[in-house]
Amino acid sequence: MYLTPEDKQKLFAKHGKSKTDTGSAEGQIALFTHRIEHLSKHLKANHKDYNTERSLVKLVGKRRALLDYLMKKDILRYRAIVKELGLRK
Repeated sequence: MYLTPEDKQKLFAKHGKSKTDTGSAEGQIALFTHRIEHLSKHLKANHKDYNTERSLVKLVGKRRALLDYLMKKDILRYRAIVKELGLRK
């Protein structure tokens, strides 16, 4: 498995409110970003893997929806997570 439960806890502790708060928007965005990076690497080596490509597109859409929600709810949290993760916007 590419992401162990301990790694997930570290990810949520760093980006979320706590290591057990897995539902916060920042934690979910960080998790989706990690998964997107992993799938992107996989697709570079396996360019004909269309199921993974579809999964990647769905994940990007979910992350975009969460970012839009966070932007509407609290612009400062949105700017912080985008800067922290190195996303373009």
